[in-house]
Amino acid sequence: MWNQEFNRYTLLSSLWVFVMINFFARGLHELGRPGMIEQIMSGEVNGVVVTEGLMLFAGVTFEIPILMVVLSLVVRRGLNRCLTFFAVPATIVMIVMENLNPDLDNIFFMTMQIGALLVAFRVAWKWNEAA
Repeated sequence: MWNQEFNRYTLLSSLWVFVMINFFARGLHELGRPGMIEQIMSGEVNGVVVTEGLMLFAGVTFEIPILMVVLSLVVRRGLNRCLTFFAVPATIVMIVMENLNPDLDNIFFMTMQIGALLVAFRVAWKWNEAA
């Protein structure tokens, strides 16, 4: 089923791109929800007041998967594995925390993202010196 000759650096980066595209798709999909644009304009979304601190925190945590797209391609195997072992759980926590009261489409996007992240973790886990 898997192409064993596939470059692991490219595979990891591709998985991170997949996760990022799903973030954007989910965000665009949320804009179609009735009342969402009004909530965003009011500064309170789903009962959460959107502050500068919250926006900074979200930006910093969102930067983890963005960085992993590039770092997965350029850092060596050992550091790549360590970064993946940190970034995957951190990103899963971020995904779950932003979906505390998910609807069906959020569950779908969350499932796709977490599935890809678990594959990335497995690729890094099984990535030995000879590969």
